[in-house]
Amino acid sequence: MPELPEVETTRRGIIEHVKGKVVKQIVIRQPSLRWPISESLRPELTGQEILDVQRRGKYLLLRAETGTLLIHLGMSGSLRILAHLLTPGKHDHVDLLFPDKSCLRFTDPRRFGCFLWHKGEISEHKLLRKLGPEPLTDEFDGSYLHSLSRKRNAPIKSFIMDSHVVVGVGNIYANEALFMSGVHPKRAAGRIALPRYKILANHIKLVLSNAIDVGGTTLRDFTNSSGNPGYFKQSLKVYGRGGAACKNCDTELKEIRLGQRSTVYCPKCQT
Repeated sequence: MPELPEVETTRRGIIEHVKGKVVKQIVIRQPSLRWPISESLRPELTGQEILDVQRRGKYLLLRAETGTLLIHLGMSGSLRILAHLLTPGKHDHVDLLFPDKSCLRFTDPRRFGCFLWHKGEISEHKLLRKLGPEPLTDEFDGSYLHSLSRKRNAPIKSFIMDSHVVVGVGNIYANEALFMSGVHPKRAAGRIALPRYKILANHIKLVLSNAIDVGGTTLRDFTNSSGNPGYFKQSLKVYGRGGAACKNCDTELKEIRLGQRSTVYCPKCQT
């Protein structure tokens, strides 16, 4: 599933190609995504200028004068800028066409993504209104995590992956940040002291920032139909390395299921 760095990389990849352009036409080949695409999308968005492309958690927000197009990439979705309208493939479900003949194409093989039009203040949308702070802002720090975690018995990995606590800390980056912080993923959130939370918050920021800088772990190129692989996966210290040697101490990394997610940790480095 695309996580925050992949979504932010997507935002940065498409913004220069769509911001300031008027939507000339919307082609909807498959309206049955996670939620059906509303029939009002075409008349509402056609003819409007894309004023900005923003991100909230793992949601992309294409802002127009009268509303906002909220996009989620789901499990396998992607957005691509096509210089010309290429023949669509089986999983190319939505196109936004612009007067310069460029196209923003949404591809989603598993159809778990969404294309939702919202009129009014987007922060009040039901999918966004209860989200926690962005991890790369000053609002998120160790003191915030510590205060929210008191009397919480949930494992720390589940706690930091809860979007009501903080948005965008997906499985890959939770594994990495906990390893860098020396925190065992099963430790109860309420049993972690403030100094360790400060370290953890800083490492969450660091691992996400580093992943964004190199294009996440999936795609970097948004101006062709396929894209090129990102390179952050080459820097992963624990995720996907269960059974391999810890890069810090050579101890065999353990892999367990926690919250139905693969969780890899070092039994020596993480306590």
